[in-house]
Amino acid sequence: MATPGISIAHDTMIKDSWARCREFGLDHRSLPAFGQLPPQQVCQLLERHRVLSLTAHQQVLPFYENILSNANCLILLADNQGQVLNSWGTQRFVEPTQGLGFVAGACWIEQAAGTNAIGTALAGEQAVHIEHDEHFLKANRFMTGSAAPIFDASRRLVGVLDLSSDSFLPPSYTLGMVKMISQTIENRLILDQFQNTHFQLTFNTGLDNLDSQWAGLLIFDESGHILCANRRADSLLGTSLLQASIDELFRTTLAEVLDQSNGQPFALQASRDNRFYGQLKRPKAPVLPLASLPRSGQPVAGALPMAVGFGDAKIEKAFEQAQRLLEKNVPLLILGETGAGKEVFVKALHQASTRAKQPLIAVNCAAIPSELVEAELFGYEKGAFTGAHHKGSIGLIRKAHKATLFLDEIGDMPLAVQARLLRVLQERCVQPLGSSEQHPVDIRLISATHCSLRDQVHRGLFRQDLYYRVSGLNLELPPLRERTDLPALVRSLWNQHREPRQTAGFDSHVMALFERHPWPGNLRQLSNVIQVALALADGELIGTAHLPEDFFADLEVCNHSGVTVKTADSPAVSGSYGNLNELLQACGGNISQLAKHLGVSRNTVYKRLRAQV
Repeated sequence: MATPGISIAHDTMIKDSWARCREFGLDHRSLPAFGQLPPQQVCQLLERHRVLSLTAHQQVLPFYENILSNANCLILLADNQGQVLNSWGTQRFVEPTQGLGFVAGACWIEQAAGTNAIGTALAGEQAVHIEHDEHFLKANRFMTGSAAPIFDASRRLVGVLDLSSDSFLPPSYTLGMVKMISQTIENRLILDQFQNTHFQLTFNTGLDNLDSQWAGLLIFDESGHILCANRRADSLLGTSLLQASIDELFRTTLAEVLDQSNGQPFALQASRDNRFYGQLKRPKAPVLPLASLPRSGQPVAGALPMAVGFGDAKIEKAFEQAQRLLEKNVPLLILGETGAGKEVFVKALHQASTRAKQPLIAVNCAAIPSELVEAELFGYEKGAFTGAHHKGSIGLIRKAHKATLFLDEIGDMPLAVQARLLRVLQERCVQPLGSSEQHPVDIRLISATHCSLRDQVHRGLFRQDLYYRVSGLNLELPPLRERTDLPALVRSLWNQHREPRQTAGFDSHVMALFERHPWPGNLRQLSNVIQVALALADGELIGTAHLPEDFFADLEVCNHSGVTVKTADSPAVSGSYGNLNELLQACGGNISQLAKHLGVSRNTVYKRLRAQV
């Protein structure tokens, strides 16, 4: 007979667990083998699961203080190996001989502790309630326990939450409580990873429960592809959501969803006719998506942030290599033209690393006056030089201790400063100006430059020994004109800069010109062009008349270089444009029609007409 309030499958779970315990060689008189980790290994365990522990603490504490503080119970958080990480509540009900099972590092897998809430929830990867006599070991029958597994944003089992007590709280109550708290933790893990960088859609059956932890949660990118979903979303929609899209799941278009006001509820109908209320939240930052968090300190192969690219093979390979080597403390040198996205690439690398919780200390070596570079990098004692701050400064390198140091445009660093930087990288110590004291530093180094450091070395402008210190792996980012993901980048930047009412998109002529443009300013130029076009179009379809003048100047240079630029239905646009007066007469004297025909702005037509007079 199943325990009241628990599903019929409960009896089967207990029978299967007891069978496993017998296979493990346990009997009812066996004592739990919780294990006692040395203090150093406990510290390593807690550090390895720091994010999970911190997230759980933030979510569990309010529930315990507001709901469970008067109950004689204990909440335990364990990792996916059944090892205890944290606890909340009282141990008054714990048998004195069993106290070691409720401290950090204690192991509750079935092989060690028999049938129990933590171990059995892990074995079955589902929530479970274990009554007193359902524990396989008699030593554990002083308590009841409910536990629910915790999955991360990638649906990996990362831990389990347990509520144990000697009281006779209703099983449905304790089981429902751990399910609710574990779902809250899962939602927080998802949001912490994605909410600043992606669109977030919460949906539920009623307006009053949109903010509930039981609401469905979808994370999707600017093209509508689902990147992550909580398990509640699976349950509400009755399907697995990975690889799905907004258009497939709901009877609405992506544009209609994106047109909703930020945070305002709206009606939503699923493709299976279920009716919901939804709430859209836009990214807090203009970066689209960050890589998945690494597991156990290892980078995730192929997890390319869309802030960096949308599938370009060269960038995918560069990011994967950079992730792997950065974790092994190999210095990286990022090469690429100005505006090619080197800084965005580095920021995404840092956010995907195990040092993401620490700051990224970025230094533009070309922007700091040469007289101040040493002081800014290495710090100084008070009174070290005229104009020094009266309190001194620790310097940017020491600020990057235990974090990531990014030296942008390192090729512009003065030779004298290069010598000091080399010494820091060799000795891993910093000596501030005016001081004799050495300060140890633990940094991961990424450098970037738009010029060839090898050429700089040959010309005597960059130290050869420093070059080999900073270039453990050289990675070259392709310029925008060579990238294969330009259309997706255009859509991403358009979505980033547009207002909610601006949904018209681009004229086909504009997209054709974008594909053929040389983009000497790379991503920075593309972003500027799209911002100008959005402002001029003011909600209309973006056409060639909305593009800035210098956009067409670059096209003319491209034409004179022997590249023919065509729009979708117009003749080749050459640098001379032929006889514009004849073309204008053919267009009935309509300047706008001629500009569209040629794929240029009206201002360009006026200029060319004046030049031909």
